[in-house]
Amino acid sequence: MADGLLDEVDRRILAELTRDGRQSVTSLAENVHISRAHAYSRISRLTEEGVLTKFTALVDPVKAGLKSSAYVTLKVRQHSWRELREKLREIPEIHHIALVGGDFDVILLVRAEDNLDLRRVIFDRLQSMPGVLDTQTFLVFEDLDTR
Repeated sequence: MADGLLDEVDRRILAELTRDGRQSVTSLAENVHISRAHAYSRISRLTEEGVLTKFTALVDPVKAGLKSSAYVTLKVRQHSWRELREKLREIPEIHHIALVGGDFDVILLVRAEDNLDLRRVIFDRLQSMPGVLDTQTFLVFEDLDTR
């Protein structure tokens, strides 16, 4: 990776792993048209350099019993982000956290068993956190996987 840029082989490897992270390195190498040894070394380098951060499974939240989802935005007290993000990471119903610019400061993807459980997370956990000034909730009616 010259100057922190990915080359075409790196991009093809990442596309293949995104498409099917369970495929063997042999299969990956064949699909990218490189040797298996070259694929191993590229994957190792991409992992060491933090381009590949983890290997995971995509789970259908509804089939996994998480029937209620929402994007929740937070307005937070200035300089409270570092402390707040660690507390947010402790809440298992939060599946994604992003610090953003705009009308709010943080956006969360919250997944819960049902609306009662979602209400508990938002009202009892999020709104009571020190540093949280305001929340807004956007219910998710349908999830579409783009990959």
